[in-house]
Amino acid sequence: MGIISIILLVIFVIAALLLILLVALQSDGSSGLGGVFGGGSDSTFGGQGSKVLTKITAIVGGSFLVIALLLAVINKGPGADTLLDSVTSDQVQETTEWWNDAAQAPQE
Repeated sequence: MGIISIILLVIFVIAALLLILLVALQSDGSSGLGGVFGGGSDSTFGGQGSKVLTKITAIVGGSFLVIALLLAVINKGPGADTLLDSVTSDQVQETTEWWNDAAQAPQE
């Protein structure tokens, strides 16, 4: 794993935690965690607090999705296009006639 994928992974985790925090801070009316830091009012960022939180959440959510796609492209294994290509097909076929095996078995 290269240095770029490690940096992207760290940014991905930070974006995920920030997205969780931003969604938790948004309140749906009077209930929610938004009132914990603002004292119960919707004035976290002034009168336009909900619009600011919504825009920041959209930006962080979009960056989360873009980073997830970048990590998927970067960490794709070389030459593993399909599952069937990676599986070796060494099949051994043995033909046994079970009805003849019982007849050929030594009688006691």
